[in-house]
Amino acid sequence: MQNKRRKFLKLTGLTGLGVAGSSLLKGAAAVKDFSDQLNSPFSNINRMSAEKNNAFDETQLSMIGIYGSWAAGLTQNKLPAFSFRKKEWKHIGEWRKAARTRLRERLAIPVIEGAPAVNVKKQYEYDGLHIEEISWQLPYGRPTEAIVLKPLNQKGRLPGILAFHDHGGNKYFGTRKITRTSDERHPLDVAHQQESYEGTAWANEVAKKGYVVMVSDAFPFASRRVMLQDVPEHLRKGLNDNDPEKPENIEAYNKWAAEHEHIMAKSLFSAGTTWPGVFFAEDQKALDVLCARKDVDASRIGCGGLSGGGMRTVFMGGLDERIKCAVCVGFMTTWKDFLLHKSFTHTWMTYVPLLPNELDFPEILGLRAPLPTMVLNDNEDELYTLSEMKRADEILQQVYKKAGAQDRYKCSYYPGPHKFDKQMQGEAFAWFDRWLKG
Repeated sequence: MQNKRRKFLKLTGLTGLGVAGSSLLKGAAAVKDFSDQLNSPFSNINRMSAEKNNAFDETQLSMIGIYGSWAAGLTQNKLPAFSFRKKEWKHIGEWRKAARTRLRERLAIPVIEGAPAVNVKKQYEYDGLHIEEISWQLPYGRPTEAIVLKPLNQKGRLPGILAFHDHGGNKYFGTRKITRTSDERHPLDVAHQQESYEGTAWANEVAKKGYVVMVSDAFPFASRRVMLQDVPEHLRKGLNDNDPEKPENIEAYNKWAAEHEHIMAKSLFSAGTTWPGVFFAEDQKALDVLCARKDVDASRIGCGGLSGGGMRTVFMGGLDERIKCAVCVGFMTTWKDFLLHKSFTHTWMTYVPLLPNELDFPEILGLRAPLPTMVLNDNEDELYTLSEMKRADEILQQVYKKAGAQDRYKCSYYPGPHKFDKQMQGEAFAWFDRWLKG
């Protein structure tokens, strides 16, 4: 399985998306000719095998050639200005307030006024759970669709979990990536859950343990995706939104959406905001919806997710104190790793201009100290170098030690490539239980 996945990453343009579950398209009838994928703008970098991706170190070539050492030297051997590891920061409360203020400035988070009005579209029972399909309308775009899962016949208020779906190289799917609401499932959804989650719908599994779990479509995925009919015809490449559930049409849309990412990112920058800022603004509205539910104890809220969901956990967990427990899976490294080795394996959704001068990437999540935080890594994860994953772990250990909360931070490493398998899920769920139920 691992070798097949690496071969797939090597052959397709999906490596350049920095995502979990690139095999969403693998095994489907639509995936019959990899040569078309090699014509993607990522084709040159994708000839590097996943087996070699983790072999980088400081003595080897960088992605930007001889400019790598110079660029890395701009921040090397000095702590970022708002790092809690600096001796100038003595009081955690003062540091957190100042650092969060600066992070919000860098994110340029768009303001979304008011609490969303929630529309309950459908309620039913499945997989031992009570399931609601809901939606809400933001001031822009189509309605955000979400799924809420909780145990049947549960009384009183339960702790809540905001579960983040991954990127997966697939903007057509959102909530479906980590939920299961029917015996009838799309074959690409089945393939994705098998590849990234060992065949489980992890949102269902954690809900069964006594949580109200909410999964919403992120910007711009699924219900929030960019529709072809809404862009100028010359950008559509002959595609349309007809018969969207056909595997070959999903494949075509996802390839188009991958090549559209740089347009979206540059447009957001031109609008005076950032992609992580938009993520956070919309995820925070989802958190508002979860916390407002009468069946949720808003004092016991967790969040977590794999890959793109791990990235969203970093920002949500770092900035919103309502998140009492956070689990980041498959998205932890340093800005140096992105700079020298791995930006090509990640989307435009990751980067915040100027922020590396002020906080290293793990320190964004560290802003939540001393609140409980878990990081789960895969040793052969082709999206990061292992040495920088370990460096990020060291940074978070230092932050939590200075905060006097070493017992509230834990990082674990698992064999294998980019994934959130059953064993990892077990550790994550136990962490939620310890801090949200204990």
